[in-house]
Amino acid sequence: MPEAAELPTRREEGWRYSAVERLQGEALDDWRTIDIAAGETFRDTLVIRDADDPQPTRLHRWRVTIGEGATCELFAVLAAAEYARLEVEVTLHKGAHFEFGGITVGGRDTVREFVTRTIHAEPEATSNQTVRAVHWGHGTGNFLGNIDVVRHAQKTDAAQDFKGLLLEKGASVNAVPQLEIFADDVKCAHGASVGQLDETARFYMAARGVSPELARRLMVQAFLGDALVALDDDETRETLMQIALDKVDKAL
Repeated sequence: MPEAAELPTRREEGWRYSAVERLQGEALDDWRTIDIAAGETFRDTLVIRDADDPQPTRLHRWRVTIGEGATCELFAVLAAAEYARLEVEVTLHKGAHFEFGGITVGGRDTVREFVTRTIHAEPEATSNQTVRAVHWGHGTGNFLGNIDVVRHAQKTDAAQDFKGLLLEKGASVNAVPQLEIFADDVKCAHGASVGQLDETARFYMAARGVSPELARRLMVQAFLGDALVALDDDETRETLMQIALDKVDKAL
């Protein structure tokens, strides 16, 4: 069968807004497996930035299993590549916790996206996902997040929060949060919003002598910071934020 026939299409939910035409030649079955033992804590970051070797497509697919009472924290910044995608499938066991903070930034005709599937397979597990997207030009930022709660996973507490910021006309962001809940004693929430910079806040800052460039940067920084609140390593948090802000500074 020709390789092109094996590529996903936008008819598939997980690829609805993707740049599937840029996947030609990519190893779609190359998954990274992360198994976290009961009671353990695991943290990792993914950064795609201009300083990396230039590649038109950067595809990362991770499968994560979080053991009983264990914690997994993942943070990512997608700030380079014509098409950048991080896909995460997570299975939580009893009392486990999953934390995800993601940032996409970009302009031109780039597409950068997070796709997550969080499976609450046992009771009393918690998950929290916070994603922020800032785009301009004809750039696109996507978040497709699916939360599955199986029938016996009572006392589940799961949340997703996505916000997109459009700095120029022509840019777009897409959010598809989905919940599939079969248990009845759960707490699940999701939210998604898209907007532009607050002109009232910009006027307020300008009236107090803040330059337009600095005002914009401070507002973008505050917006993106939500995705990294749960990261308690100050040095890593500042590094990730700087990578995202540097991308915005170069573009505008």
